[in-house]
Amino acid sequence: MAPSTKKTPLSKRLFDLGFSCVTIVILSPILLLISLLILWIDGTPLLFCQDRPGLNGKIFRVYKFRTMKNAQEKAGKPMGDRERITPLGRILRRLSLDELPELVNVLKGEMSIVGPRPLLVQYLDRYSPKQSRRHEVLPGITGWAQVNGRNAINWEEKFQYDVWYVDHWSFWLDIRIILITIWKALKGEGISQPGMATMEEFQGSQKKR
Repeated sequence: MAPSTKKTPLSKRLFDLGFSCVTIVILSPILLLISLLILWIDGTPLLFCQDRPGLNGKIFRVYKFRTMKNAQEKAGKPMGDRERITPLGRILRRLSLDELPELVNVLKGEMSIVGPRPLLVQYLDRYSPKQSRRHEVLPGITGWAQVNGRNAINWEEKFQYDVWYVDHWSFWLDIRIILITIWKALKGEGISQPGMATMEEFQGSQKKR
C-alpha cells in the first residue's frame, strides 16, 4: 500500500488527546468495574489484543475488553462467535463499552476517536483500490459507517461510508459522529448482522474498482 500524502490535522490530534484523557478520567470508575467483573465472571485474560492495520496499512495492536471465551468444539475446532460470546460480553458489546481500552491506542497515536474502524490484517489484500483509501486516515473508535448502520449494513456500504469520510472530514463532522455514536450506543443499534454475533468475514470486493 502506497503511503498517503495526507497528514492528520493538528486540531484532530489535539482533540483526540484531550477527549481521551478526559474520558479516561471521567469513566475510570466504570473501567475499573468492568475490569473486575470480567476477571470475576470470566477470568483472565482481561483484554482482547489483536494486530490490526492502521494509517497506510501500518500494523499496530488494538486493545479491547474481552467479550468471548476461548471455547472449543468436541472436534477441537473453534466455536462460532454466537456460542463464544459471554453474557457479560453481550452487554458490553450492546453498550459499546468493550471498545473503551482503545482510548489507549488513541493516546499512542495509533488511532483517532473518529475514523474508519480497524479491521483484520488479512483484509488488506481483499480491498479494491478505492476501498483501500480507508487507510489514508487514522482508524477510529467510531466512524461514519458506525453511525450509518455499523454491522447491520454490508461490507460494500461500509467501505463507501469510510471513503466518504476520508474525502469529507471536518472537525464538526467528528463532533456530529461522536454525538450520534453516544445516542446509538445507548439504543444498542447495529451491533450485529441478523443471526450473527458481529459480522460475517469480508471475502473481497465483488467489483475491483
